[in-house]
Amino acid sequence: MSAIQPDQTAAQRLAGLIKPPPSPPEMNPQTGDGSLVDDPAIRAPLVLGGRSFNDVTETVCGYIEKGPGRWWLPAFGIASSVAGLMPLSIIYLIITGVGVWGLNNRVDWAWDITNFVFWIGIGHAGTLISAILCLFKQKWRTSINRAAEAMTIFAVICAGTFPGVHVGRVWMAWMLFPIPNANNIWSNFASPLLWDVFAVSTYAIVSLLFWYMGMIPDFATLRDRAALRLMKSPEGQTLPIVNIRIDRIMAFTYGLLAVGWRFSTRHWLNYEKAYIMLAGVSTPLVLSVHSIVSFDFATSILPGWHTTIFPPYFVAGAIFGGFAMVLLLLIPSRELFPGMKDLITRRHLENMAKIILTTGMMVGFAYAMEFFIAWFSQNQYEIDVFLYNRVIPDFIDPRGAPYWWAYWAMISCNVLSPQVFWFKKMRQSIPVIFVVSLLVTIGMWFERFVIIVTSLHRAFLPGSWGMFSPTLIDIALFVGSCGTFLTLYLLFTRFLPQFAMSEIKNVMPQASPHFHDDHAGQAHGAGHLPGAHHAPEAPTNGGNP
Repeated sequence: MSAIQPDQTAAQRLAGLIKPPPSPPEMNPQTGDGSLVDDPAIRAPLVLGGRSFNDVTETVCGYIEKGPGRWWLPAFGIASSVAGLMPLSIIYLIITGVGVWGLNNRVDWAWDITNFVFWIGIGHAGTLISAILCLFKQKWRTSINRAAEAMTIFAVICAGTFPGVHVGRVWMAWMLFPIPNANNIWSNFASPLLWDVFAVSTYAIVSLLFWYMGMIPDFATLRDRAALRLMKSPEGQTLPIVNIRIDRIMAFTYGLLAVGWRFSTRHWLNYEKAYIMLAGVSTPLVLSVHSIVSFDFATSILPGWHTTIFPPYFVAGAIFGGFAMVLLLLIPSRELFPGMKDLITRRHLENMAKIILTTGMMVGFAYAMEFFIAWFSQNQYEIDVFLYNRVIPDFIDPRGAPYWWAYWAMISCNVLSPQVFWFKKMRQSIPVIFVVSLLVTIGMWFERFVIIVTSLHRAFLPGSWGMFSPTLIDIALFVGSCGTFLTLYLLFTRFLPQFAMSEIKNVMPQASPHFHDDHAGQAHGAGHLPGAHHAPEAPTNGGNP
């Protein structure tokens, strides 16, 4: 260890007696966009392009004020058209009955609960990025947390639809909650299904608060920019029918959402306290919500479900699939939105690829442990479920699994495909990351299908065995939920800030109080010369530079 104390080293560097660490290199094959720096002596940049604070504000606000581009309207039209399948399927389901699904007396949970667990899992990455990485002071989260939080809200909305419609009598879904009623029917608090209701609703409320509170400073920036344009120019773009200026609508709407935010020190102090408190509250939810979802299966006595590994297995799988969905959304966004590559760098994508690799190994370990638990318990029913309901194809053994293709699709997508990320070149390749993320998303849907359907379609008595085949209504409802998810996300990119501007600016070099000293490179005493140091420009745009 060096005899020079850290404070002495810092003092010498600030005095210009020693040279600062070299700046990150320019674009080259080794470092990609400049963020893939492996030298520990060099801090990889989290914002590229030499952007200033004002550049960040102009870029993020420009996506709303100027529009994302010509591609947005056709994409929104296609997504919203696909989303229309969801309400149409639900209306037809209510009118006709749940018999329009492929359910039967043997497989009474199928695509409905599969889609519910799938969407709940997708929503976990947002809370993980926002809460847990925030508590661990991971600065690279700042460029991706807002989109991940939005994805959480939209995924929970899609997930919450399925428990409401799968009960059959949708108009009685309010009885899921412990509300006094004339029939004196009270909820069964010993049932994990009721725990699900409270866990998911709590998770949705806390995630919504977390997402909204983080946007308050950005709403205030948009409000002040719109108000400034109103004051500068008496004329501007108006709505064609009501003849009201769009800037006036923006100033009113974002001002209402900003709830009086004025960028004061007191506001920032309260904001930081509330944000860290919500992060602390949200962290247990990441672990508890999907654990409680797994109790829907683990507390039963059905072979294939009755296992204690389900809670950590479901949590790891939820984070695994959630990060894959974040990448599926952010990689196209980097290409479609101008300037976004400077805010979401290859380093961000590589870090998420590493998390997918880590959680993929955890999921693969859980798959192996299921077989070990079945063997160690010497429960013949459990062993037969894994061997003859999932692994062994029916063309090899007559007792084999008719759904073997779903199981091996799950293994191929969730266990094998992420292994390419062991190679540095692969986890730094954007096309490879996108393809693996797509495969992981598909594999996580198959995982829920395998858990639910293959465990149900063959019960203890062969006479009650049955097969499940989805109907067009099953397929339309799931495809419609995907369209709903994309429609909500496109609306988010058009009308809400996609990045937390203050958090991005906090990780930029200009945020350091010694930024000008580090870049001046002057000898001791030079800072006292006229013009040696320059104060930062006065804040504009509502106090957000």
